[in-house]
Amino acid sequence: MRILSFALPFAVAVGLTAAPASAYLASNGLVVQPQGDGFYVPYRGKSGARAFWCAAGEYAQKQLGLSPSVTIFRTSEPPRRSGEGIAFSLSPGQAASKTGLATFGTRGGGISINHARSLCDESPFLFR
Repeated sequence: MRILSFALPFAVAVGLTAAPASAYLASNGLVVQPQGDGFYVPYRGKSGARAFWCAAGEYAQKQLGLSPSVTIFRTSEPPRRSGEGIAFSLSPGQAASKTGLATFGTRGGGISINHARSLCDESPFLFR
């Protein structure tokens, strides 16, 4: 049992050191890296579009200091292939045709930071 209790923190520490120094670690465990005039959330294990948007929204608000009303845009076209990350931008000119999320009333590849941050919450379809 001692081996397991040591192995987990060690594995987490090793995983964190694999990210570039300029990377941001979101609360859901995904890493966000600056990339060109946007940012990129690389694949780090089983995660859906909600998790990628959550990390992007958190980065845009907490790291870049942007207002929750600012729109962020997905720049890599959905669907995301297995093992791929998702690229984001603040420029509507680079937007993908879709967000990759099941949304109502949203057109194009962008949503507000506030909407992206709301995806960090547990599924609204889970009842307690």
